[in-house]
Amino acid sequence: MPLQAVESQRLYRQIAEQLRGLIAQGEFEGGRLPAERDLARQLGVSRPSVREALIALEVEGWVEVRVGSGIYVRPQNGVARVNGNGAHGPAEWGPLELMRARELVEGEVAALAARHARKGQIAAMASALARMREQAESGVVPREGDEAFHVAVADACGNEVLRDTVLGYWQARSGPLFARMSDYFENPASWDAALQEHEGVLDAIRDRDGAAARDAMHHHLQRAYTRYSASWRRANRS
Repeated sequence: MPLQAVESQRLYRQIAEQLRGLIAQGEFEGGRLPAERDLARQLGVSRPSVREALIALEVEGWVEVRVGSGIYVRPQNGVARVNGNGAHGPAEWGPLELMRARELVEGEVAALAARHARKGQIAAMASALARMREQAESGVVPREGDEAFHVAVADACGNEVLRDTVLGYWQARSGPLFARMSDYFENPASWDAALQEHEGVLDAIRDRDGAAARDAMHHHLQRAYTRYSASWRRANRS
């Protein structure tokens, strides 16, 4: 198959562009793409990066993901497709790349919050965490409480630029690619783990322990990255 190794900048978009072009040329006989591991080997990239690109193509209407079966080209006729080549801005940031950036920045934000947070700001974090727990227990995906918690931590860090940076991350999470990945990789078990990780961050901030707060936030976002990098089969287990 005429696939070429790709550079790392906006990696998932480069992968998606190659696959989109091959689909348009009718390259994939029978309408099924090669297995994810084979695509990753031919492209010289990681499987999570390929997965991110395939989900982008699904959002754009080029392929259909059938978990446990494979990735299939959608019918050529009668399907509205979006070409993602010109996409720009936070809403089109790659979710995995975004998580790596969050790990770096929000770890320091949490450390600063441990030093600067006022009682009312810590109460806001606790309230957001309680909202997360309540939503999860009622069967509602607790993204609202999740966002409120991270924004509350950023509010307490004492730096408006860092606060706005964290808000930009949450703007990115509202994009269609991140939403579709969330559908695949978020489930009751993942949210239960995330709740415990958030509690660790809050405990460290309450204790005014900046190093522990940094470590707890790093741990949370590293685990989140791992959850979003899961295989299709494992991601769909509750």
